[in-house]
Amino acid sequence: MEAEWAPQGIDVTKPSVARVYDAALGGKDNFEVDRVVLAQLAEGTPGVAEMAKINRRTLGRAVRVMAGELGVRQFLDLGAGLPSAENTHQVAQSIAPESRVVYVDKDPIVLAHGRALLAEDDRTAVITADLREPESVLKQQQVTRLIDFEQPVGVMLVAILHHLHDDEDPKGLLDAYMDAVPPGSPVFITHFCSFSPVAEALQEKFLRLLGTGRFRSPEEITAYFDGYELLEPGVVPNPHWRPDGRAPGMLTVAEQLHYTGMAIKK
Repeated sequence: MEAEWAPQGIDVTKPSVARVYDAALGGKDNFEVDRVVLAQLAEGTPGVAEMAKINRRTLGRAVRVMAGELGVRQFLDLGAGLPSAENTHQVAQSIAPESRVVYVDKDPIVLAHGRALLAEDDRTAVITADLREPESVLKQQQVTRLIDFEQPVGVMLVAILHHLHDDEDPKGLLDAYMDAVPPGSPVFITHFCSFSPVAEALQEKFLRLLGTGRFRSPEEITAYFDGYELLEPGVVPNPHWRPDGRAPGMLTVAEQLHYTGMAIKK
């Protein structure tokens, strides 16, 4: 088999969360090892790839709420993954062209592909950094260049907190970022939910194949928002969070795998 090309420093023999997610979205920035993992995750769990697309659409609705209803003009997208459709900067700038976005991800392939995409956009940046080190992230040159911490900042934690184990203190990390932003700043979360035995079986696959993927209960996900004003409709499955049209009644497994919420720092 022909060797796959990859940017320097990218190990194509090991799957990455960002590239598996890209494969699920139908992107091209992934390798055979990532597609194999996606296929294994989908065995016995219908709709795993659809789950990623549903989550991406929910991200778009959240940015529209932040930029449109709340008037937010700067965003910190933590654990952003690879560029795809409905990226945070595209949605925000379609509403307010002056919007500024910093994407943060520890996978170097995100930087490699993000730089090419954003070469002519000086209001958007991609940095390689580990969100588990908030003090370091917040001091990055591109963060301080684009983000004014005297003005509200939209903090995005989309499909990333479930890749932190309990002993990594995901709530403490969220609070560290929210401590750095002023009142009026919203935080948006989507998170794998352990709503059924099907979800629990999928969690076991994530942990075995990728080493991360901690599915949490609706109550555990809601607890992330402790200390902030949780907006309507609370923490709910993705399709029930601010749907563009009528919310679906009976949800599929894929539609229930992520639970979502947004809150405001007062």
